[in-house]
Amino acid sequence: MKKLDWYILKRFLQTYFFVVLLIVLIVCVVDYTEKVDDFRKRAAPGAAILFDYYLNFIPHWANMISPLMVFIATVFLTSQLAARSEIIAILSSGVSFVRLLYPYVLGATILAALSYYMVNYLIPKANKTRIAFELKYTKDAYTYTGRNVHMKVAPNVYAYLESYNNLNNTGYKFTLEEVKDNQLRQKLSADRIEWDTKKGKWAIYDYQVRRFDTDQRESLTPGTRIDSTLNLKPSDFDSDFSLFETLTKPELDNYINLINSRGADGVQIYLLEKYSRDTRPFAIIILTVIGVIMSARKSRRGVGWQVALGFILAFVYILFYMLAKGVAEGGTIDPLLAVWLPNIVFSGIGVLLYNTIPR
Repeated sequence: MKKLDWYILKRFLQTYFFVVLLIVLIVCVVDYTEKVDDFRKRAAPGAAILFDYYLNFIPHWANMISPLMVFIATVFLTSQLAARSEIIAILSSGVSFVRLLYPYVLGATILAALSYYMVNYLIPKANKTRIAFELKYTKDAYTYTGRNVHMKVAPNVYAYLESYNNLNNTGYKFTLEEVKDNQLRQKLSADRIEWDTKKGKWAIYDYQVRRFDTDQRESLTPGTRIDSTLNLKPSDFDSDFSLFETLTKPELDNYINLINSRGADGVQIYLLEKYSRDTRPFAIIILTVIGVIMSARKSRRGVGWQVALGFILAFVYILFYMLAKGVAEGGTIDPLLAVWLPNIVFSGIGVLLYNTIPR
């Protein structure tokens, strides 16, 4: 690291944090004006608004916009250096363009590593508090409306509920089937099941158990109540509002495995969240390099034109990412390809710019 590297790295990081702080403050003001009526209506305490909500809201948004803010900061800094002919002086002294990228890539790598750690471990914990606040003070009371719920609760064991009331943790028209070698071996049917908070078990009421042996003989055992420890919890019927944002990397992996084991729908959203967390650090580095390449030339139109062009390219990236993600949520393309596609395309744009724009 030379003095020039430290100079660029320091200004790069300072510009990034300034831009992020400015944008996040604007977002906070806009968010407060939208939610202030809900805060007053539900009498949200001021301390809870400040510490439970906005203190956790800021890192969430700061990390979300970090790739684009890195890009804008890069364009803004580099265009300033180019306008003052500092880029020309650096290249004229024998420094190659690739060598000029070194402090930028180093700064982007630091921010990428920080972003990866935050989005996988720190921010999900903060989001638990933030989203709990939103559900309490800005959202209406949640009511589970699912019907005809099917899920796999154990190997060869399948559960069914016609309906579920999350207010009293009661399920209706419950069945539990054990299937082996494509043959129904046992079926439990009950009018309702209720969660026993003290025992941490399900109480199954007015049930009957049918058993089928290998000779196709059937036996029927009725009963009024039996307790069972199913791989099923009342939390499975709670609101899943932004649930994927509250899961750390290990929790997210475990939840995806749970959904797959149950054969349930909705796994695409969690796969997209998992893969997007991995691609965000690479997006930071890719957009930084593109930002340097497109703004290193001195423009007759001034710094404002280059910054405006940077914003346009940033919004194109956002639009591309949202389109790819929306298509993946519909199951049209693989989630892994969807989240990587914008980075792949913009990497190609970066290579094209590097080979075609005079340096």
